[in-house]
Amino acid sequence: MLEDTIAAIATPLGEAGIGIIRISGPHALDIAGRIFKPKYNTNWASEPGFRMVYGQIINPKNKEVIDEVLVSKMIKPKSFTGEDVVEINCHGGILPLRKTLELVVSNGARLAEPGEFSKRAFLNGRLDLAQAESIIDVIRSQTEAGLKLSMGQLQGKLSKKINELQDHLLGMLAQIEANIDFPEDDIEEASIMEIHNKSREIIKEISRLIEGAESGRIYREGVQTLIVGRPNVGKSSLLNALLKEDRAIVTDIPGTTRDIIEEIVNIGGIPLKIIDTAGLRETEDIVEKIGVDRTKELINKVDLVLFVLDAADGYTQEDEKIFKEIQKKKIIVIVNKIDIKDNKIKEIESKFNKVIELSALLGEGLDILENKITDLVLGGKVNIKDEVLVTNMRHKQALEKAKHYTQEVIDAINKGVPPDLISIDVKNAWEALGEITGTSVGEDLIDRIFKDFCIGK
Repeated sequence: MLEDTIAAIATPLGEAGIGIIRISGPHALDIAGRIFKPKYNTNWASEPGFRMVYGQIINPKNKEVIDEVLVSKMIKPKSFTGEDVVEINCHGGILPLRKTLELVVSNGARLAEPGEFSKRAFLNGRLDLAQAESIIDVIRSQTEAGLKLSMGQLQGKLSKKINELQDHLLGMLAQIEANIDFPEDDIEEASIMEIHNKSREIIKEISRLIEGAESGRIYREGVQTLIVGRPNVGKSSLLNALLKEDRAIVTDIPGTTRDIIEEIVNIGGIPLKIIDTAGLRETEDIVEKIGVDRTKELINKVDLVLFVLDAADGYTQEDEKIFKEIQKKKIIVIVNKIDIKDNKIKEIESKFNKVIELSALLGEGLDILENKITDLVLGGKVNIKDEVLVTNMRHKQALEKAKHYTQEVIDAINKGVPPDLISIDVKNAWEALGEITGTSVGEDLIDRIFKDFCIGK
């Protein structure tokens, strides 16, 4: 248990109904007791935990009333951090929160570092490292699917799978140690073959987790998506249709969009970070030219390109020039304005194996586009209700290390390497998996992970 007491504002700054000051540590109850005066019961220290008490925050030096508040206390070890925790629910303005926090600090607490409450939860055994890291994913979730995935991580879904794999490795290690300690029992050959088979099973499980990591990353981070095409083919209309709101200006005048417009759209649970760009064409307009140059720069950075063509114009030379710019990317070809009677859709279809026909103006075909995006991005293989998905690049790297060392076990057995040397690779695989849950990580890595958290969490 850590000896100092920390405090921070745990809610975003600004005007709101409430704002919360969080205090955690061995002196949390004493500090709160010095500045909090209950309205109806003066003996707040004897009040049971896990209930809210109404009262006032008062400066003990001059008896000035700072705010009317609701205060809750959570007694260790049944709190988020595993320590005594007090949360002061103030009015949500900047001044009452700041003055209350100043009182808390002047009475013995110190300001918390980013992520320090979650770090204490980890250090005190309330959460493992994978669960603690998922907190930030819950906060930043942009779709219901992403939130569900993050909550599964927080509840220990991934950790359970990692613990199971580590248990198998420990069982293998015990078998190897038995072979070393009791060679006269003549069990080595059968035991070594069993370790060989278990290693293959572990590699299979780890490989499945690694394969799902890209889908997990997509649910967590989203897909950078660029809408490109000639001026006036309906790129901004498509963005508005996907958003279901008039975000971008739409006119019949080519070159209306000159700067980059970014929005997030929920497509099948995937956060699609859509970027509407200036139409690609040669232009003498200085402002529009800057927009075109930015579009060309973005092409190399995005995950997916929505290539929009005009059904009325067919496939033009300008379209061909644009296609050459984007042909190495993952592309969905969209034929817009299919509501126009005299269109050239068949001409466009002859150029591409598969196109999505739609009318951004009328909203026709959008469901087909959304299904195509989901299938292209996820390959139609992922069901987050059933899957344990790795969403963190650090976790994926640890899994790859564990797979490497487990393969080394198999290779060593095939070469007839002595059991004591095989045990080294088994231990290395166990430690690599432990980097995910925190059973085998250094203090520097722990500090680096929690610094990405917001203050107050």
